[in-house]
Amino acid sequence: MSPESRRRKRAKPSRSGQQVVRRARPVEADQCDCPACSDADFDPQNPIGDLVAGAADLIKTDDPIEAELFAATFLSAGDLAGEGFTEALNEGILPAIAEIATSEALAVLLAIDAVREGTVAATAAQRLMDEGVAAPSWAGELRQPVRVGPCRRFADPAGSASVLVCAFERAGRSHGFLVHVDHLDCDAAADIVLFPAHALNEVVTTIVQNGHGAGLTIAEELLDPAEFRWQVERALDARADHDQECDPSELDDELDDENGPGYHPLAVLLRARIRTLPEPTRPPAQHDADDRQPTLELLAMMNQIAGQAQQIQTLAGRRTAGRKLPAKRRKSGPAAPIYQLKVGLRGAKPPIWRRLELPADTSLADLHNIIQVAFGWDDSHLHVFETAYGDFGVADRELGYRAEAPVTLEQVAPGVGDRFRYTYDFGDNWEHEIVVEKVLPRQPITYPRCTGGRRAAPPDDCGGVWGYAELVEVLNDPAHPEHGDRLEWLGLASAADFQPARFDATEITRALTEGSHG
Repeated sequence: MSPESRRRKRAKPSRSGQQVVRRARPVEADQCDCPACSDADFDPQNPIGDLVAGAADLIKTDDPIEAELFAATFLSAGDLAGEGFTEALNEGILPAIAEIATSEALAVLLAIDAVREGTVAATAAQRLMDEGVAAPSWAGELRQPVRVGPCRRFADPAGSASVLVCAFERAGRSHGFLVHVDHLDCDAAADIVLFPAHALNEVVTTIVQNGHGAGLTIAEELLDPAEFRWQVERALDARADHDQECDPSELDDELDDENGPGYHPLAVLLRARIRTLPEPTRPPAQHDADDRQPTLELLAMMNQIAGQAQQIQTLAGRRTAGRKLPAKRRKSGPAAPIYQLKVGLRGAKPPIWRRLELPADTSLADLHNIIQVAFGWDDSHLHVFETAYGDFGVADRELGYRAEAPVTLEQVAPGVGDRFRYTYDFGDNWEHEIVVEKVLPRQPITYPRCTGGRRAAPPDDCGGVWGYAELVEVLNDPAHPEHGDRLEWLGLASAADFQPARFDATEITRALTEGSHG
């Protein structure tokens, strides 16, 4: 399957109305200066201070998986930065960490050694312990054997997708992994979910019930540990090959989200776990492209299975909706500062995002309107804000949504780095990741405003991110049998009028000002 075809998933676009993609003058999008985005050479000295300082919390925790996830996040970010990372790790970063010779430095070395083979971390950590540096409380648990529970594979009858599920136990602590495998995408891993082992039965029930809800009989198969390892390694290796075809900046959002670590850190941790399983009895799988084109039925099946991850994350207790909402800013107090937000469309490749500046006391109802304008949505569907303090939208007791109008941005995201999600259109499921990048002093200018971004947003009702990827592919191919139909649906005379790469921050700011938001 070609890289472009790989992006086609799930549902075909609905043609429930005419949509016109707005044309805009191209401007230079803000460029991230991290090595993955800027193509700068990897400097092994840059991350050391921040890395060791960030390990302070690892000294306080008693669960080693927190340390392993810390290391996995660092390693996955380094892997995405370029081929020179492994050499820099062994020859520069790890020796420099060892020279710091603190408990925090030792925690970093132990964590890295736990999840990555072939580094000098173990030797460096042992030297620090021999010199009397205090080890964290969880260090002993890392030396305990890892035991594996039943390994299961759930598959749809058409063979388009499957789910691999297994739980691991070490020193009395248990956790499980779910791997969604897309067999129409070279058997590559599409997603990974980490969950507490006590939720395993609920995970299995969710998989089966979702299949029944889609009219499918999901087949369950018990695998021996060696075969489970082979299946997982095939999925992770195929995904790694595909990631090499991507711009590194497109993978940046997959390092983490508000629910926890993203795909790449979890892939590092999962590889560490399956290395404890017996070696597979058959040779590694060849990465062969699958040229099958997904039918509507197969797309529906894949969408159903892919949707299980979010439900399982909820079952696993990874949301924290029970927090008490912070008090609202008093009107008699000082004026609210300005928040710089980055709002990114989840799953879009290439990335589609906006950088917005707006008062911190903007209501969620106004934020909804601002996002609609910034992305060019029609506001013709339901929406919800999913935050650490609950879900907010149009109040709905059955859905558990609280009214958004009385709640402000700074209440659900009190500081820099706080994240939450805005989902628009529960059919197409446009998920927007929102992060507070900076808190700025208020200037004598009009807010809200757009200061950066990338690419035009998709049209409403085009079938979600995968439907949009297919729409772009069809419009780029004049010989495609649906080329004319798609142009007519968009209300365009020519494919030249379809400009998905266009973006104009000034035009968005003008639209926000005319709409009198904020």
